[in-house]
Amino acid sequence: MNNELLNELTFFVLAIFVGIEVISKVPTILHTPLMSGTNAIHGIILVGALVIAAGATSPVEIALGLIAVTLATTNVVGGFVVTDRMLEMFKGRQPARPSTPVDAKK
Repeated sequence: MNNELLNELTFFVLAIFVGIEVISKVPTILHTPLMSGTNAIHGIILVGALVIAAGATSPVEIALGLIAVTLATTNVVGGFVVTDRMLEMFKGRQPARPSTPVDAKK
């Protein structure tokens, strides 16, 4: 195994562990602002994937570009869905309106 590849794999595994530790300690009230920031970052990743896919020349590069764009798009859309669901939780329940019609004679 190449020494550089081993270093990159080590960084990747350590980043996974650090990410899990950081995310598991986030309080619920901070989840929505963090998701909004994450959605912005994923939007930048989507633009980068589109730029790289646009310069693809071989079939392997085109396939990898398509996969990158698909995954980045799924991540952005999923992030907005989760953020929307979290914001729905903060909305209070609307009081029920009375179902009786207003008397016109009064």
